[in-house]
Amino acid sequence: MQYFPAALQELADRFARLPGIGGKTAQRLAFHVLELPLEEAEGFANAILAAKKEIHTCPVCQNLTDRAVCPICEDDMRDHSLICVVAEPRDVIAMERSREFNGVYHVLHGVISPLNHVTQEDIKIRELLQRVAAGQVREVIMATDPDVEGEATAMYISRLLRPMEIKVTRLAYGMPVGSQLEYTDEVTLSRALEGRQEI
Repeated sequence: MQYFPAALQELADRFARLPGIGGKTAQRLAFHVLELPLEEAEGFANAILAAKKEIHTCPVCQNLTDRAVCPICEDDMRDHSLICVVAEPRDVIAMERSREFNGVYHVLHGVISPLNHVTQEDIKIRELLQRVAAGQVREVIMATDPDVEGEATAMYISRLLRPMEIKVTRLAYGMPVGSQLEYTDEVTLSRALEGRQEI
C-alpha cells in the first residue's frame, strides 16, 4: 500500500540515497521541500543543477572549481613547490581553515580501498605523478586520514614518488588538544610519541 503520492515518495527516495541520510530523515526533508514556497523550491532545484553543470575538477590539482583553473593554483603568492595530497575536496577546506599551509594541493578523490573495490586506477594518482615529474616540486605532504585506507594510500604513493628524488612527508598525528590520556587509543599514543618535539 502506498502511503504518499508517488512524487513525494520519489523525492524521499532520492534524499535517502544521500550519504548519512536515513529513511526518516529523507521523509522529513521531502516534507520540508514540499512546504517551501514554489520560488524557494525552484531555487533549491536550480542550485543543484547549476552546481552539477558549472563545477568541475581543476586540471592542475583536481580540486573542485567553476573556473578554468582553481584560485589556489592561480595564486602566485603560494608555494607551488610544496604539494599537500588530500583524499577529498572537503579536506582542502579543513587545511585552509588552519591558515598554516601556503603551498598547493592535490586531491585524490578517494583512497585505495580493496574492500570497496577502489584501486589506484580509480583515484587521481597518475595526475599527481605527472605534476611531480614536470619538475619544480621539492616536497609532497601526504595528508590522507590516519586509518587503514589512508595509510595504505600514503605508503603506496610515497613508494611511487621515491625514485623522483623529492621529499615525501606525512602529517604528524597525536593527541588532540583537550583530550585525556586515559581515553586515547594505542595507535594515537604511539603516533604522539613518534612525533614528540622538544619544548
